[in-house]
Amino acid sequence: MSILSDADIQNAVQKGLLSIEPFDPRNLTPNGYDLSIDEIYVKKLNKHVRNGGIRIPPLTWFAVSTKEFIKIPPQLSAQLWIRSSYARIGVLSSFGKVDAGFHGTLTISCFNSNDEEIELLVGERFCQIVFEHLSSIPEVLYDKRSGQYHNQRGITLKK
Repeated sequence: MSILSDADIQNAVQKGLLSIEPFDPRNLTPNGYDLSIDEIYVKKLNKHVRNGGIRIPPLTWFAVSTKEFIKIPPQLSAQLWIRSSYARIGVLSSFGKVDAGFHGTLTISCFNSNDEEIELLVGERFCQIVFEHLSSIPEVLYDKRSGQYHNQRGITLKK
């Protein structure tokens, strides 16, 4: 397994091997790509925000959806990592793998562990996706294996 560099990601996108829509070269990092917030849901406030921002109360669960629609090819998988600027203010999140063959936006479950409210703005870069090259192509891709969230758009809490 190897991690794609910024040059690898840009090359894969240009060749159509990997899709990130919309793609903004300014979101490239040395070994990944920063994903932006498109939507924020705060259950405690019963609010869905798609424009502007929202203040997340202390000790509160919330979810965000990425603006970017990702299409992971069969030879790649990916990991998500919170941007350190959010970790430093107490945002915790449960990240996992993005499976080979996944297509869609990503819903990210988060928690404000701070004792103060924090502000999130739609459009801000929130997390980094890091692409990994698999040693072989899987026999069955995400859409056929489980595919529960294949082609999702926006916050999808449970299907």
